[in-house]
Amino acid sequence: MKISFIGGGNMADALIGGLLRRGFAAADLRVVEILPEARHRLKDKYGVACFDHAHGAIRDDDIVLLAVKPQQMREALKSLGVAPDSHLVISIAAGMRLTTLSQWSGSTRLVRAMPNTPALIGEAVTGLYPMSDAVTAQDRKDAETILGAVGKTVWIEHESQMDAVTAVSGSGPAYVFYFIEAVEEAARELGLPAAVAHRLALETFTGAARLAASSADPVSALRERVTSKGGTTERALASMAKDRVKDAIVRAIRAANERGRELGDELGRD
Repeated sequence: MKISFIGGGNMADALIGGLLRRGFAAADLRVVEILPEARHRLKDKYGVACFDHAHGAIRDDDIVLLAVKPQQMREALKSLGVAPDSHLVISIAAGMRLTTLSQWSGSTRLVRAMPNTPALIGEAVTGLYPMSDAVTAQDRKDAETILGAVGKTVWIEHESQMDAVTAVSGSGPAYVFYFIEAVEEAARELGLPAAVAHRLALETFTGAARLAASSADPVSALRERVTSKGGTTERALASMAKDRVKDAIVRAIRAANERGRELGDELGRD
């Protein structure tokens, strides 16, 4: 499998590193990146060939991975210079709908992917959606292999659900960081040293997430086991329920989902 990355930012960096760790050869990976400093960084870090434009960089049997910002996508697709459907094209641009990508590129052999930032440590989860039957079973397998180099993958049934994927897992790390910040702040206010507050909050979230991932029980059952009647946890959860914290979180994710739909509309306008 040979891959050409269009864009050499953080997510492309994570994917290249993940692929190399999985045994891919550096010679099979190429990067098209307009910024000289980014090209030099990737070449020095991974030994991959880097180009400042797509013309002549994309090989006949390449898979093309679009890792540019949505605002740069139309120009990037124009510069590819490849025949429609001659290459599997995977886009990791948030909010970019496949109909828009197809309109700009003329291709239907497209896969939309939504990874998240834990890709930087190989712990991402990525939602995938194929545009049409032009995406073959082998294309799907190749998309899974590429995005699977930085974590888990899941196929989505309807593209409209990709906005929910973006709201839940794409933006999700920020929600977790936000909650960790709040727990740390409370720990400091209760008199714990900053370093101790940070360590306790971080390890608690890490351990709880691992416990949930390894358990066959629903997270609600795990929560109930920690909540002794009349105890400290019950008091804390009662306070959160009074403040409707869960409702606020659900509203926030719905707001992110709505913004995803708006971005798709905005990015698809001519």
